[in-house]
Amino acid sequence: MSKSVTIRVEDQLHALLKERAEAEGTTVTALIAQAAHDAVRDPRLEGAADVFRAFINDNADAFDAAFPDDTPARLDAPGQAA
Repeated sequence: MSKSVTIRVEDQLHALLKERAEAEGTTVTALIAQAAHDAVRDPRLEGAADVFRAFINDNADAFDAAFPDDTPARLDAPGQAA
């Protein structure tokens, strides 16, 4: 369920928001909602996915060697779809 929030912005800011929304194929409401979401996002999670991917990339061969029966199909292996 969503809640309605009303804000007042200067005409110039509204024009910029509208221009940006049109350029991105979205709405002013969606832009503002994303900005609000970003404002309350847990900063500890910033970059966490990149760190996790790097860890997996750096250690995949070691895991495969240690647990050969549990080695998953690698999407980057020859003949595999990426």
